[in-house]
Amino acid sequence: MNTEKLVLDLAVVLPHIPDEQDTCVERLVSLLQDKGMARAHVVREDGKGRLCLHYDPERFSLAEVRRLAAVAGAALGKRYAHESLRVDGMDCATCAEVIEHALTRLEGVLEAKVSYAAERLRLEYDSEKTSRRAVERRLAALGYRIVADEARVSRWAEHREMVLSLAAGALLLAGWLGSLAGAPPAVSLGLYWAAYAFGGLFTLRDAVQSLRVGRFDIDTLMLVAAAGAAVLGEWAEGALLLFLFSLGHALEHRAMDRARRAIEALADLAPKTALVRRDGAEVEVPVQELLRGDRVIVKPGQRLPADGKVAEGNSAVDQSPVTGESVPVDKSAGDAVFAGTVNGEGVLEVEVTRLATESTLARMVRLVSEAQTQKSPTQLFTDRYERVFVPAVLIGAGLLIALPPLLGFPFADSFYRAMAVLVAASPCALAIGTPAAVLSAVARAARDGVLIKGGAHLENLGRLTAIAFDKTGTITAGRPRLTDIVAFDLPESELLALAAAVESRSGHPLAQAIVTAARERGLRWQDASDAEAVTGKGMRARLGGRRIEIGNLKLFAGEAVDADIAAQVERLETLGRTTMLVRVDGRYAGLLGLMDTPRPGVGEMLARLRALGIVKTVMLTGDNERVARAVAQAVGLSEVRASLLPEDKVAAMARLVEEHGLAAMVGDGVNDAPALARATVGIAMGGAGSDVALETADVALMSDELAKLPFAVALSRAARAVIRQNLFISLGVVALLIPATLSGWAGIGVAVLIHEGSTIVVVLNALRLLTYHGE
Repeated sequence: MNTEKLVLDLAVVLPHIPDEQDTCVERLVSLLQDKGMARAHVVREDGKGRLCLHYDPERFSLAEVRRLAAVAGAALGKRYAHESLRVDGMDCATCAEVIEHALTRLEGVLEAKVSYAAERLRLEYDSEKTSRRAVERRLAALGYRIVADEARVSRWAEHREMVLSLAAGALLLAGWLGSLAGAPPAVSLGLYWAAYAFGGLFTLRDAVQSLRVGRFDIDTLMLVAAAGAAVLGEWAEGALLLFLFSLGHALEHRAMDRARRAIEALADLAPKTALVRRDGAEVEVPVQELLRGDRVIVKPGQRLPADGKVAEGNSAVDQSPVTGESVPVDKSAGDAVFAGTVNGEGVLEVEVTRLATESTLARMVRLVSEAQTQKSPTQLFTDRYERVFVPAVLIGAGLLIALPPLLGFPFADSFYRAMAVLVAASPCALAIGTPAAVLSAVARAARDGVLIKGGAHLENLGRLTAIAFDKTGTITAGRPRLTDIVAFDLPESELLALAAAVESRSGHPLAQAIVTAARERGLRWQDASDAEAVTGKGMRARLGGRRIEIGNLKLFAGEAVDADIAAQVERLETLGRTTMLVRVDGRYAGLLGLMDTPRPGVGEMLARLRALGIVKTVMLTGDNERVARAVAQAVGLSEVRASLLPEDKVAAMARLVEEHGLAAMVGDGVNDAPALARATVGIAMGGAGSDVALETADVALMSDELAKLPFAVALSRAARAVIRQNLFISLGVVALLIPATLSGWAGIGVAVLIHEGSTIVVVLNALRLLTYHGE
């Protein structure tokens, strides 16, 4: 059967999906093949996912195929909903698992991933079987609710846990003072009961929810211990336990809110309204109502409301909120600008190219917010540990209650110690230490123009010892520059002016590099005539009656070239230069050397990486060995692998991972997409201007420069150090408290004081990452 092919942008057909791995892609392919397509599959072109449709032209016209794809995509988008929602009411790490368990049991919910640290729910559901309203009802039944991202919780909702905790503390103090003052026991007991009620309200709610989904968690341990203290008549100690536990929770929650606000602050960078020129008049409209093609006017000092390109005006724009660049960037007509950046002293008229929801800043906020739904290896370990450890502690406490009395020990003593062990063994600090550190580090990185897409990538970045770099556009600027001028019998300035006069008639990158160099030196020249381009060799032209020829040795093939000139050519080419001889009226006048030069500061960047413990820096390039080695030697790369095809880069990356266990790849996110995917951590440059970079990479440097890479590595190493410290603190406290409570040295009061203290310490330790400043 004769077939034709149509390739469509996947993001256009399925605009609602978060990435190409989404199951809606498989559904789309299956649906279109059922509609009669000979074949439907996804390919990557220019780093983007595209839908490739093979069809019988005798059965379908091109327009019909486009319509079928659009209808199928719309149908899937209508049926399968993907949402990232903010959840209010979570006050413990276990709440996330409770919500996940409850929602995944709801018919029609296909995916539910919750991050307590970021208060986010990533949800996919079949709208023919359930609805968002049903999801909200299920959450409400558990005591949680969905709120808008921009919503501000009420002061009561924000501070209720702290208020109830302090009320429990006040009642506990009143009961204790009453007993000291000789008040009737019933009065003190009543105050202790009230302290139980205020201090245990949230603990009881969370414990009941966990038990409903078959989980024994930290709240269960605390509630059992408090109930045990009450059974023994130790009302004061039980009230103290619930007071300190609820106070610790409230302080932990407020500290985590600080880290969340660091992420929410990114969203507040974009203005809420924009001044738009419509129908000859200037009107102010909400940013959400901006359309592609609108002209927005940005006055000095204002933030840009949308991504776009400068239509009129000149100004320096502070891009640090998005890219982390410390120096304002000059902008003029045709230059790209981003929402949330700050205009300098000029007035800019900007043509909108992206809607508010599609802007670089909006995607940054969304990706950073969702990063916490991807758990790090340490977080997965602590989750597994908690699932096993908490039931084991409950079983151990039961044995501690039952066995000692059989051996003659008083039941009250063994029961009390069992309750104290429940408190001592509760892994609160362990549960919150890692997500708090990951959230703080991801927020801090985003503030400096580095987008890290999850805890796994953060930890892996901090463990790296080897990094591979693409050459063109990554280590180098991606365009040739004039590096050498060797004049034989003319002044350098005259030689360069002659060459520029001829090359100004060509659009070749090498020719434009010569013209640019001449202009930078302030040189002037006459217009050349009778210009003739010799493909792959050079140019010939006339200038003021003189015959000028400029090109490589192939242009002069079959003609004698002096041995000294040939030696000069060989010397420059050994250094990685592309050489161009200049001949005037049959006499060789000079030699020019050009090269795709390294970006400024690359050598310093590599030195900083070595100081951080990166022992292997490798260049992977399709360029020839001689040029690649010249660049690598100039900047200080430790190894070169040249003349590589795209599949060779993937194989080289695989070998690097095998040799070092972990290895990163740094590229521009377009041609390097397969190698980025094969690396342990794929790092793309220029994320602020590239959809591809944000889609393909695990880490995106928002500015088109490598200077942020050492900062990202150092921050990740600092985050790993904080995570290890938090693990040591949390496990160390448990290891010390369990024998202390078993031996009777520490009672319930001491155990809960140290336990809650350690939880607050690990959260505050994690928040230090929000103020991290560098290596």
